[in-house]
Amino acid sequence: MNKAPQKFYVVWRGRQTGVFSNWESCQAAVNGYPNARFKAFPNLALAESAWRAGPPDEPNTRAHKQPWLLAPQPPIADSLVVDAACSGNPGPVEWRGVHLASGKQVFHQGPFENGTNNLGEFLAIVHALAWLDKQGLNWPVYSDSEIALEWVKQGHCRSHLPQEQIGAALRELIRRAETWLSDHPSHAPTFPWDSQAWGENPADFGRK
Repeated sequence: MNKAPQKFYVVWRGRQTGVFSNWESCQAAVNGYPNARFKAFPNLALAESAWRAGPPDEPNTRAHKQPWLLAPQPPIADSLVVDAACSGNPGPVEWRGVHLASGKQVFHQGPFENGTNNLGEFLAIVHALAWLDKQGLNWPVYSDSEIALEWVKQGHCRSHLPQEQIGAALRELIRRAETWLSDHPSHAPTFPWDSQAWGENPADFGRK
């Protein structure tokens, strides 16, 4: 009989907190403890990364279901995954970034008036790159928008929406994003999120 693979457990809130190598220790730390926060991980590296990142903001949302863990070639766990949502075209747009290993939301911006999904995706990627640079991290950034990834590669937003139709706040953010890319030609790597192999983008807003 094959032995079950070892799991590691992170306890963010309990009688004792930290990373545990067996369920018995985790159970002793959380059983009967009010509002205990804990989660199992398939290996020590993911558990330690999740412990450093802190408890997920929304432990029961789709962002914390992790089919990518089972993929033959999974994404890098210590990374940021970004996504945007827009109501209309143009319309109010917002975006956010999620730490993949823990599912914790790292940033959220918006909604901003008179934007598009592509604009939000572009700004989300640059926001993630700037955040990583400020933290001194070289984690990869994943996005499921090929258009936005190409804009970032080019260093410019190529929206077909006329400038005068884009909201003033968004125009300023785009200007700052393009300036940041110009000033930081070397930055953290960016990659496409493979939804077919890895499942739903963990930063998705769930409005499809």
